[in-house]
Amino acid sequence: MPKLKVDGVELEVPAGATVLQACELAGKEIPRFCYHERLSIAGNCRMCLVEVKPGPPKPQASCALPASEGQEIRTDSEMVKKAREGVMEFLLINHPLDCPICDQGGECDLQDQSVAYGRGKSRYDENKRAVTEKYMGPLIKTTMTRCIHCTRCVRFSEEIAGVDEIGALYRGENMQITTYLEGAAKHELSANVIDLCPVGALTSRPYAFEARPWELKKALGVDVSDAVGSNIRIDSRGREVLRILPRVNDDVNEEWLSDRARYVVDGLTRRRLDKPWLRKDSKLVAATWPEAFNAIASINPGASLAVISGDQVDCETMFAAKALARALGSSLLEGRQTGLAYTASNMAAVAFNSTLSGIEEADAVLIVGSHVRDEAPLVNTRLRKATRKGAKVFVIGPKWDPTYPATFLGDDAAILNDVPADVVAAFEAAKKPAIIVGGAGLAKGALEAGLAFAERFKLVRPTDSGEWNGFNVLHMAASRMGGLMLGYAQAGGLGDLVAAKPKMVISLGADEVDYTKFAGSMIVHIGHHGDKAAHAADVILPAAAFTEKDGTYVNTEGRVQVSERAVYAPGDAREDWTILRAMADSLGVAVGFDSFDALRAAMIAEVPALGAEGLADYGALPAAPKGAKAEGLIAGYPIKDHYLTNAIARSSPTLQRCSAELLHGETFAEAAE
Repeated sequence: MPKLKVDGVELEVPAGATVLQACELAGKEIPRFCYHERLSIAGNCRMCLVEVKPGPPKPQASCALPASEGQEIRTDSEMVKKAREGVMEFLLINHPLDCPICDQGGECDLQDQSVAYGRGKSRYDENKRAVTEKYMGPLIKTTMTRCIHCTRCVRFSEEIAGVDEIGALYRGENMQITTYLEGAAKHELSANVIDLCPVGALTSRPYAFEARPWELKKALGVDVSDAVGSNIRIDSRGREVLRILPRVNDDVNEEWLSDRARYVVDGLTRRRLDKPWLRKDSKLVAATWPEAFNAIASINPGASLAVISGDQVDCETMFAAKALARALGSSLLEGRQTGLAYTASNMAAVAFNSTLSGIEEADAVLIVGSHVRDEAPLVNTRLRKATRKGAKVFVIGPKWDPTYPATFLGDDAAILNDVPADVVAAFEAAKKPAIIVGGAGLAKGALEAGLAFAERFKLVRPTDSGEWNGFNVLHMAASRMGGLMLGYAQAGGLGDLVAAKPKMVISLGADEVDYTKFAGSMIVHIGHHGDKAAHAADVILPAAAFTEKDGTYVNTEGRVQVSERAVYAPGDAREDWTILRAMADSLGVAVGFDSFDALRAAMIAEVPALGAEGLADYGALPAAPKGAKAEGLIAGYPIKDHYLTNAIARSSPTLQRCSAELLHGETFAEAAE
């Protein structure tokens, strides 16, 4: 580890570190525009200039200079200050003076750094350069005259997303950043370039002119659009959520967020259920809370009650519903809306055991029945990292574009029982082999066959860095792992509930169920959007969305995370647990809690793993059942439209347009057209 001095302070830095990283370890703030910790080094903004001895007597770009033994680095000399001021003056030569109308105002790197290094006025009296606007799709608004050519967006698209959609045209002062043929950026992570842009060249089109950063109240949340559990920041003003941004968590989402998670926000205020409804004479009519509870009490289902949990439900709500069902004598709980019936008695067999960050270390990966880009975009970026380190990826299922080299073995799930020779060779040579079983694979018996595959190739093994567990199940629903931990799994799946013919079915935001199978049951829907379940319900009880309540969520790797309430539910809508508590009173049973704290305490007492944030310990991987075989043709993947996967997304005008334009090829005229 080389030793060097930064402004006279001696320190030791890791081998391979750059001078910029050494300065930051010394506590010095180095201005930069093009450098980003997760992208390759470009060295083209020149803002991070420092003075280094030994070396030529001129400022040098610290981001591209390796730290070496004996260097003396100055970050505050007169030469450095003058050089940075000169770079800033050049950057501002062509930059338009439109901060008052720029959406980046208040959180702009160029604004912040011009305060420290900008001149009072410009010495440039030529005409400023102007660049025509580029169309990058319904999510990204461009004002390319502001662009300073840092190329962060280009590098993100190529290196992280793996999609070469953004690049540069021309050279020198005529250089322009644009998409290919000025078309829309279509990949599922495209809006991350908005966060990366250090100026106002790329901003959020749906959020344009909505608010300034200092007007917003911020809450820490968890994304519920998939099972990754991305950490998010929910920005609200008054009683409305205005935007969702990613938070940094290297173990989960790093600092990225899928477009679906980011732009679901405008669906939170549309098609909302804000009052109770009752079905009378085959029509839904508005009602009061007492009328709704009286209708429920008139059925008095007793033990003939079933509960179906949706894909975005927090653990507290599921536990409250379980307590109500148990008080009535029922154990009919199910959370797998699509009808899957895999064995969930051992949680280690249904978790992403390699962990999201750990899958980057895998050197051979077999994906069975999973379109990873649609189901978990941020897992796909991890797999892309693994392939860049030399990992070999094989896929069983219909073809899709994984953005990295992958070998497709065919659509027959039975291939898992007897994999080809090239797969055998790769897994026998691998130090950290892994398998990922997705939703389409679970439907074909790939869970049990995958356990047999894990035993054959020793996917659980000791390594230098600890035990490696390469058996992974990739879920698609934010509530799936929490539901399985709370017992929302019948041996026969949803079929067990249908066969029981319950008098009453409680839907906890379960919008993906075919309710025609429960024709003889009273369907009580506790949800927040007027989606599919609301059309089938006999009683609708308006509930809170994920931004309107505190809640615990467990992601696909078994990581327990807590989300905060950002705003209050609209109208007469209430938090789900309070609705279930009042329902217990109307049915004449006791559930054992009267407050949210009491509810959470009871839940943790029953399932202690839900009380400790972080990875839950599920124990050892179970043995494969004897004779376990996967069979059947994987005709397609569960997600048909990755923008419209849930009730909130289907209510979002932004995601509806993304689906129409980016997936189905519809054209939308701009205002000038």
